[in-house]
Amino acid sequence: MTDGDTGSRGGRNGPSRLDGLALFLAEAAAANPPGGVLHDGFSRELIARGIPLWRSRMLLETLHPEISGRSFGWTDGAVSERSALRRGVEEADAYRNSPLRIVDETGRPFRQRLDRPLPDVPLLDELRAEGATDYLIVPFPFVDRRRSAAISFATAAPGGFSDSDVADLERAALLLSPYVEVRVTRAMAFNLLDAYLGHKAGEKVLDGSIERGGGEDIFAAIVVADLRGFTRLSDSIPRDEVIATLNTWFDALVTPIERNGGEVLEFTGDGLLAIFAADPGSPGAACDAALRASQEAVAATAAVNTERASMAKPPLAFGIALHIGDVTYGNIGSRTRLDFTVIGPAVNHASRLQELTKALGRPIVTSGLFADACSLPLVKIGDFRLRDVETTARVFEPPG
Repeated sequence: MTDGDTGSRGGRNGPSRLDGLALFLAEAAAANPPGGVLHDGFSRELIARGIPLWRSRMLLETLHPEISGRSFGWTDGAVSERSALRRGVEEADAYRNSPLRIVDETGRPFRQRLDRPLPDVPLLDELRAEGATDYLIVPFPFVDRRRSAAISFATAAPGGFSDSDVADLERAALLLSPYVEVRVTRAMAFNLLDAYLGHKAGEKVLDGSIERGGGEDIFAAIVVADLRGFTRLSDSIPRDEVIATLNTWFDALVTPIERNGGEVLEFTGDGLLAIFAADPGSPGAACDAALRASQEAVAATAAVNTERASMAKPPLAFGIALHIGDVTYGNIGSRTRLDFTVIGPAVNHASRLQELTKALGRPIVTSGLFADACSLPLVKIGDFRLRDVETTARVFEPPG
């Protein structure tokens, strides 16, 4: 197939106004532009080829814990981008009454002339009020058909799109589809790795750090946190409330950890493991960041407990341990199932230190090594024996 044979009315049937569009898209996509830039160039090409386009929007479902999809809009030369939250009745209603739902259910293009009011389809009624005369939405033929992916077109031309306009728009969408799918698939991969591994670990996996046993030795401040009494609490409340409680508490911890530059590596039931990468010769900044994040997590959990008290729910008790040391950061697991995490004596020490928070009734404790490196105020609680640790540990906490 030559570049001019786009599958439209070109080739053996004579020249087509889509001739060269395939080459344009290949060259434009090679520069790896953002989705909105590619969509803008595509829309302008259609107009240059005589299609009376006024508005176009790419509608792309994604895999993200909080965002259900993204859309890239083009209206009379103006580019926009929007995200749809995964939760929300308004978004659900908008989808149920939309042309996208029709395309998802039928797998076929949907066209509607806008020469009369359409109150049952609010989007089309809005476009008609803005001057649109015709609307077409075309599904992208992605390999993965489980997710919504489509592109819509609208015109303000008197009489709407011609039949040849509609045919060319459907064929143009076919040419654009592979380049959009590559970007959607890559975005999904980033989103999933961010959500399940963390941003830095996810980047390493995408960069090829996938060999079992592969990794690196780093120096880091280590954070181990655990919710106390959660087994007893989970036995006394419904499953959905158990999950909601855990999610609320993890929000209180993870937000300050990430805000201060840390990386959450694992959720261990009702606890978590996080690190703050440190300079071995000057670890103070990492220790300060880890302590600030822990203190902010305590404050955030206090706010959660205030809200729980207003609903006659018991407070959440927890403990956070902070330590510093060498860790091995990389892929650990079986031949078929890996975890990207940290291991080493320093991690074990932090875990044992966390167990001490319950006995001492303290929300935050640190090791002596951490206290020595940290520039923020800490006071010594005492010397304690930790389980499976031979030497006596100096243990500190924030003042007050």
